[in-house]
Amino acid sequence: MGLKIIGSGSCVPEIVQDNSKFIKSSFYNSDGSKVDLPNSEIIEKFKKITGINERRYANKDLNASDLGFIAAKNAIENANIDPETIDYIILAHNFGDVKYKSDEIDVFPGLAVRIKNLLKIKNPQCVAYDILFGCPGWLEAVIQAKSFIKSGMAKRCLAIGADTLSRVVDEYDRDTMIFADGAGATILEDSGEEGGILSHKTESYTVDELYYLYYGKSNNKNLNNNTRYIKMNGRKVYEFALTTVPNAIKMCIEEAGIKISDVKKILLHQANAKMDAAMGKRLYKLYDMEFDEDIMPLTVKYFGNSSVATIPTMFDLIRRKKLDNHVFNSGDIIIFASVGAGMHINAMVYQY
Repeated sequence: MGLKIIGSGSCVPEIVQDNSKFIKSSFYNSDGSKVDLPNSEIIEKFKKITGINERRYANKDLNASDLGFIAAKNAIENANIDPETIDYIILAHNFGDVKYKSDEIDVFPGLAVRIKNLLKIKNPQCVAYDILFGCPGWLEAVIQAKSFIKSGMAKRCLAIGADTLSRVVDEYDRDTMIFADGAGATILEDSGEEGGILSHKTESYTVDELYYLYYGKSNNKNLNNNTRYIKMNGRKVYEFALTTVPNAIKMCIEEAGIKISDVKKILLHQANAKMDAAMGKRLYKLYDMEFDEDIMPLTVKYFGNSSVATIPTMFDLIRRKKLDNHVFNSGDIIIFASVGAGMHINAMVYQY
């Protein structure tokens, strides 16, 4: 029988930062030279490439673990379960808790145990731990949960993705406009029903690709500090995603024994609308078919890239019928796929 998501929750921060907020920013290239374009043109080009109009930032009194707790609490309530029955809490993040206006990353103790504490779970048999897996982290947490349940080590797992990327961005780097905050969570168990997780694939590329995303110093070389920020070679990430993710999805489809025409929704990591559309087209080209963009929901245009939170947040909003005209119907085949720092990719075929 199928391992299914029986509950979902998300935390979409309240602070909306639209593109106009960057009109007075000072942007530098990676070599330290000033970007020789007016900010209005920089912002317009950014919007055209990424599709992002605005992004969400966490309130200053909330950290990543707080966002994860809110999403987890919503998922538990949605599943209508006793939190004491959860066997594993697996939290994906990338930078731990970073307090507002601070450059200090706090991951000790882990964020998963902090969330367990906030949920007031007393059961010591509920094991909580973190994973660092780049943007594909939440999906990898789901895959790990599946392994625990299928092996008999667990009956019910909570998989969470939470990040506050707005607190680790370089204000002098144009890429700062991409990143955002958020959290999403799901409860998984063997439901005894047909469907659920049908197949999955994970790969790690660590030779030439390792530092496509990395932690580096500010583009403003005049700053006298050693603070480091999230950095990205956007072109390399784009090319990498297009050559790896569609193939991983295809392998999952073949392993699941379904047809591409059976797929009703494709939920890709929300990093860049143009890149996601290109991956969709590349996937369908592998089957000599035309890609219909309506099959692929987009939240990046108003939420930005919240890393591990993008897919579970999108999934939760669709389940609750709160995302445009997108809905899930019983029996629908859904594709999940992500790409991110590591460089990691993963994909999963899921029957709703």
